[in-house]
Amino acid sequence: MGKREKVTIYPIGGLGEIGLNCLYLETNQTGVLIDCGLMFPDTFHYGVDVVIPRLDFIISKKEKLKAIVVTHGHEDHIGALPWLLRDIEVPIYGSKFTLALIENKVKDYNLSDSNKLILKEIGPRQTVQIGDFNFHFFPVCHSIIQGYCLGIETPVGKIVHTGDFKIDQKPLGGHKTDLEGISEFSKDGVMLLLSDSTNVELEGFALTEREVMASLEKIFKIAKGRILITLFSSHIQRIQEIFELTKSLNRKMAVCGRSLESNVDIARRLGLLKLDEEYLVPLEDLGKLKDEEIVLLVTGSQGEPMSALTRLAEGSHRQLKIHEGDTVIMSSRFIPGNTKAITSVINKLYKLGAEVLYEKVQDVHASGHAHKEELKIMLKTVKPKFFIPIHGEYRHLVQHKNLAIECGVAPERAFILEDGNPITFYPDGIKLEDPFPANAILVDGKGVGDVGTTILKERQLLADEGMVLLIMVLDANSGEILMGPKLQSKGFIFEQEYSYILEDAEKIVLDIYNKAGKISKSDLKKKIKNSLRRYFRRTLERDPLVIPVIITV
Repeated sequence: MGKREKVTIYPIGGLGEIGLNCLYLETNQTGVLIDCGLMFPDTFHYGVDVVIPRLDFIISKKEKLKAIVVTHGHEDHIGALPWLLRDIEVPIYGSKFTLALIENKVKDYNLSDSNKLILKEIGPRQTVQIGDFNFHFFPVCHSIIQGYCLGIETPVGKIVHTGDFKIDQKPLGGHKTDLEGISEFSKDGVMLLLSDSTNVELEGFALTEREVMASLEKIFKIAKGRILITLFSSHIQRIQEIFELTKSLNRKMAVCGRSLESNVDIARRLGLLKLDEEYLVPLEDLGKLKDEEIVLLVTGSQGEPMSALTRLAEGSHRQLKIHEGDTVIMSSRFIPGNTKAITSVINKLYKLGAEVLYEKVQDVHASGHAHKEELKIMLKTVKPKFFIPIHGEYRHLVQHKNLAIECGVAPERAFILEDGNPITFYPDGIKLEDPFPANAILVDGKGVGDVGTTILKERQLLADEGMVLLIMVLDANSGEILMGPKLQSKGFIFEQEYSYILEDAEKIVLDIYNKAGKISKSDLKKKIKNSLRRYFRRTLERDPLVIPVIITV
């Protein structure tokens, strides 16, 4: 008797947070990974570069894993692939633009020599058989071109995975969500819908690109000086819209910033971005033009420290300066956690004489994620038997579950899963499986996973309280002090102004040493550390990290 048919869904990332999107599907014979994204660090992740999913779980499924299917090319869906591809060699399926972004990313990590990158381009409404899965690719409207919703035929029923999407009723350039294709796929019944939850809290419909274009056109027409625009570097559709406006008003456009330049080059090479050379100029030629003839596309929509816009705001850009009367348009949303950095850049730009327009004061950005009414349309189009909300923080998942019930999904068939909580679907039932480890991994420089809670606590202590370093050299035979004790303050107190504090602390160390008698070096360090912390708390109400360094020679 053969094994009972089933499909198990393992959420590795993206359920309970914005980012880290990563989902593994497995039948008796086949495993497929959908997306492998990263998340940018929060303010408490001191020094951490990026956060990636728990990849060792995927690697443990190496024998069954037959493919990686990527919904679109945003970092929160492809950003962790370079770390996974060191250990996994399977085909990667996606759109032309998505695969070009992946190929470019892999080159940045010098993986192309050690790994054979197997890229399989898939067009709209195409299907591909992967083991006992059959994947259908339906175009969706999002803030990046060539994104897909996935229709998945499995041995136990159909699954629809929306990816990131919105439903633009009157799209520009044909960038629309293929509701007709999704409806046709769903007409015989869909077992499960996995749907983007990011904007479930927002009523109505998302702003359309057509409305953004109209708003930008008004701004372009009244702007007297240069127009500087920052946006997500992967938003090729909006870059095309900005160029068309530039051309229609007889201005010239220049691009500044590595990620923008790279993505523009990729999109032009693939024929996905049409920029006439007559209206596209290099940065070095801007000096030949009047301010009212210039549109400048720059990186820095999130206030990134080394981005073009941040360096312009700080007056540290090598080639460009902010001019009095410049109009700066921030055509992107403020990602939570970046608001302070962005508002700091805005304030500095105003100080330099620029006018700054952003989402809160002008319709210069449209979200790529569906609002509540659009989520309802997807639910009513698919009419799933079961529903699991994905791509959102916990409150988003709860609200999306409630919306699904409102749209006709039975309450007992709408589930909230979190990372590490798998669920199995059988032809005649479901089973919640035992949890698996799915805690995110912190990447710091070349270290992957070596920064944990303890290190972060120490870094927080260093940031909040500073550090005091004690150096003392002892004679190995007699135990006498040959040098020190010498205390150094790092981020704790200004040594010259508070020299008496450190001098008194050194006397405390001497007193401890003289009274200690014959004790081990480790015990001596512990006594010194505890005494100094008590002293600093008493005198300054501060608790620095105290590091005693005792050397015997």
